[in-house]
Amino acid sequence: MCLIALAWQAHPDYPLLVAANRDEFYARPTAPARFWEDAPDVLAGRDLKEGGTWMGLTRQGRFAALTNVREPGVAPGRLSRGLLVAGFLNGTGTPLDYLADVAARGDAFGGFNLIVGDHENLAIYNNRNGQPPRALEPGVHAVSNAELDTPWPKVIKLRAGFAATLPDPGPEQLLNLLYDDTPADDNTLPDTGVGAIMERVLSACFIRSPLYGTRASTVVMVGHKRACFIEQTFANGEKGERGSFGFDLELPA
Repeated sequence: MCLIALAWQAHPDYPLLVAANRDEFYARPTAPARFWEDAPDVLAGRDLKEGGTWMGLTRQGRFAALTNVREPGVAPGRLSRGLLVAGFLNGTGTPLDYLADVAARGDAFGGFNLIVGDHENLAIYNNRNGQPPRALEPGVHAVSNAELDTPWPKVIKLRAGFAATLPDPGPEQLLNLLYDDTPADDNTLPDTGVGAIMERVLSACFIRSPLYGTRASTVVMVGHKRACFIEQTFANGEKGERGSFGFDLELPA
């Protein structure tokens, strides 16, 4: 993922609400969200190049999502970051225990923010800021390709729009926030080393460019007993397949 907004323990009916866009090169082979044949409890899209994923949810309420840290000119890591998401979804450890293990081998990967959680805890780790994994405080948060809640224009916009839906959140409301392809004003753009033209392109919540852009918009709504997962895929900026999944959670007694 390249843009995630989430509400943790901020709504009485939904302990976790997520709205996220995955941005990727159009040529990278991808499978849309499905329950995996080799891991039937895991619901996620799949990177067909490396086998991992960018975001997913399990029948047991385990959630994981990842954004890359923008660091132009830095060599890619030896291992695919998507494997970190899949590893948590396929595991049984607590969020902080899993992130502690990731932190011990984090230099094998390119820069990332990894958010993992279960029905009781949600935690985050960034392998570039020198800080240990930490639990997320209840509230509304957003992250793109820098640290959590870094005030990039699209982070501010999505977080504010997301928070405004919380009295009565719905999948279509959240998806519409993700479809916003309006670039930020030039005087508000960050300087991340990619040049002014690319900063402008990347500043929209929904990215459009000739070779790279938003490939999927996803909404996750995890209730106390039931979860909803909706993914709208895109091909070159045009809507493709849409998957909608609702299922009862298999939580420990």
